[in-house]
Amino acid sequence: MFQIRIHGRGGQGVVSAAEMLSIAAFDEGRYAQAFPSFGSERMGAPVTAFCRIDDREIRLREPISKPDALIIQDPTLLHQLDLFSGLSENGYILINSTRSLEELGMDEFTGRFPRHHCCTVPASELALKHVGRPLPNAALLGAFAAVSGQFRLDSVLKAIRDKFAGRVGEANAAAAQAAYDLAEQPQRRKVTDA
Repeated sequence: MFQIRIHGRGGQGVVSAAEMLSIAAFDEGRYAQAFPSFGSERMGAPVTAFCRIDDREIRLREPISKPDALIIQDPTLLHQLDLFSGLSENGYILINSTRSLEELGMDEFTGRFPRHHCCTVPASELALKHVGRPLPNAALLGAFAAVSGQFRLDSVLKAIRDKFAGRVGEANAAAAQAAYDLAEQPQRRKVTDA
């Protein structure tokens, strides 16, 4: 079983991101579940969503305390919450930021993980460019497909288009493709893996 925990703030599409990952997994013939955990139900409040993926039926229903991957949609949460609690030693960390892991003060911590498992991607900026709004969720899913290898990009793009119809879906898919391409760049990996 592969377990993903997504952290962000209300209004950033945290819950939609988990749903789209589960749809991508279903499209690939796997079992999946996605569900949120809310603190204060208001715009800007911290929100966590969970996604589990497996080749067998999933019977667990509790929040994910030992994730295999973290997707952090809002870097302001990095030092406010215990985001990294329970993360597997071979886990993946994807952070929405224009700054490198070093610039975020994360390089010492992320140095304990496999080099190619930790990455920053400017998802909000890519969304602003392609969608017209700085909503990082779809872009981060494209980057996550590149970094983790857990999903095919075409499955992620299809899930995005299923969630957001028409022009909005195409714009979000373009942001996801751009983030995927950026996360795949070898020179990008060298910068963020240092």
